[in-house]
Formats: sequence, C-alpha cells, structure tokens
Amino acid sequence: MSAAADWLANHDLALWTIVLGAITNVACAMLGCYLVLRRMSLMGDAISHAVLPGIVIGFLWSHSLVGWGVFLGAVALGLLTASLSHGLTSYARVPEDSSMGVVFTSLFALGVFLLTNLARNVDLDPGCVLYGLIEAAPLDTVSCWGVEIPRTLAPMLAALTLTCAFVVLFWKELKLSSFDPALATVMGLRANVVHYLLMAMVAIVTVASFEAVGSIIVIAMLVVPAATAHLLTDRLRSMMLVSVGVAVVSSVFGYW
Repeated sequence: MSAAADWLANHDLALWTIVLGAITNVACAMLGCYLVLRRMSLMGDAISHAVLPGIVIGFLWSHSLVGWGVFLGAVALGLLTASLSHGLTSYARVPEDSSMGVVFTSLFALGVFLLTNLARNVDLDPGCVLYGLIEAAPLDTVSCWGVEIPRTLAPMLAALTLTCAFVVLFWKELKLSSFDPALATVMGLRANVVHYLLMAMVAIVTVASFEAVGSIIVIAMLVVPAATAHLLTDRLRSMMLVSVGVAVVSSVFGYW
C-alpha cells in the first residue's frame, strides 16, 4: 500500500496531466464528430481566434484574466462567430469556409484593436488564456475536500458533463440534422436551432479548454479523433465511441 502511495506521489504530475488531457480530448472529440460530419471542422479554429475581443471586453469588465467575466465574454464572441458565419452562408451565399475566414479574421483584428487601444497600460496577455501549457496545468492547484487538484479540472469536468448531456438529450436531432438538414426541417425539427445549440456547445468547450491545453491543441482535439473515427466506421454511434477511445489513448501516449 505504501509503495503504491509513493508511486502516486512521484507520478502525480504525470497522472493529472493525462487525466486533464483525456477529459478535454473526450469533450472535444464528441462534438468534433458532428463538426466533421457537417464539414465544419475549422469552426474550432475560427472560434479560437475570434474570441480575443471577448477576452479584452471581459477583462475590462471584471479586471481579471480568470473568472466568469473573461469566460462569458469569450463564449459570447464564439457564439457571434458561429452566427455571423452561418448568416453569411445562408443569406449572402458566401461559401462556408470563406465566411468563417472573413468572420474570424475581422473579429481577431477587432480584438487586436481593443487590446492596443483600451488595454495598452494593463498587464493583459491573451496568451495566458489562449495558449495553455498542459504539462504545467497540474502545478496550479486548488483544494477540494482536502485534495489538491488542478484548477482547470473542475471547468473541464463541467464541460464534459454538459457535452455528454447535450449529446444524449439531442441525439436524434443532431443525427438527423447532421446527415440531412432538409429532411430534418420537413419532419418538423428546427435544424437551425440545433445548429446554434451545437455551435454554443463548441464555443463553451473550446473556451473552457483554452487555459488547460491551449488553442492549437484544442483545434487538433476537435478534428483528429473524430476524423480518425470517420475513416474507420460509417455509423454515428460507432464513430462516437471510436473517437472517444482515440481521445483517451492519444492523451496517454501523447504525454509519453
């Protein structure tokens, strides 16, 4: 028993890094399945760039780089990114990839403008929120019932729980609208509402993952497990399970 305790103590940092990576990767992989099927894999990339003005506004409102102010500001801009991209595609007939490029570069430019003009005299580094360092995340801990856990663990557990509940509750609607949105509309399902709910979940999970793993890894987590599963199966349920398995395995071997 003492040997096991010594081993856990010596490998605490590695274990927490793997656990945090697996939780984040699974949440991203589940939503990534729907993004891959809808040919919207780069939406995570668009959101990760476009949230900068939300971070600046959240910081100016809350005067803190951590907490609900920055999180809500970033999520709001993530939702705005999805809405504007969908609007350009639906009403202006702009191709989907082009609309995402126009929206996220414009919002990112707005964020740089706000950062340089409204927050130039404060210590606001968007890299603190956008570019996480997963191997250092377990060093920033909080006490939970006497146990020191990474501070980013609780938000990621909440994001994973919310993602699982979302997929279970809207399984039929997500499946039908992903494969045939026109048929979903004919059957009385509001495909646009389902689309925006999915984009809201992508924004929440993406923003929650920033501080833990960084924006570049989040983009990979949204695409790689789901794309790998899509190559191995053509059934959504199997695709979801395979993507989750790939997410967990890659977290373990990725750290190694």
